[in-house]
Amino acid sequence: MESLSPNIFVKDINATIAFYKVLGFELAMTVPEKGDYVWAMMTCGNVSFMFQTFSSLADALPDISRHDGGSLLLYVKLKNIRTFFDSVKDKVTVIRGLEKTFYGATEFSIKDINGYVLTFAEDEK
Repeated sequence: MESLSPNIFVKDINATIAFYKVLGFELAMTVPEKGDYVWAMMTCGNVSFMFQTFSSLADALPDISRHDGGSLLLYVKLKNIRTFFDSVKDKVTVIRGLEKTFYGATEFSIKDINGYVLTFAEDEK
């Protein structure tokens, strides 16, 4: 195996792109290249997410839930977590503030505009 890039299904891809730009992600690729996007890849450092509209699936993948959010948590490791937290905390919905875990990581969690939970973590010394 070489990599894992989650393909996250959303209702409003343009709003999703705008939200992830607040977190420091950049638009890397889209389908189509211009116009009304049905798929987009966003990256920040070594982290990449793909976003795809529910409507673009039509009936091709009926097993994929058509509801916002999901029963998963996206866990993102980064450096300088306190600086990052300070830069986004007033722009996103924080559901758990900065805290040190029993396993030694400093973490915080947010909810994105689609109902997905992202936990950001740093192994602080």
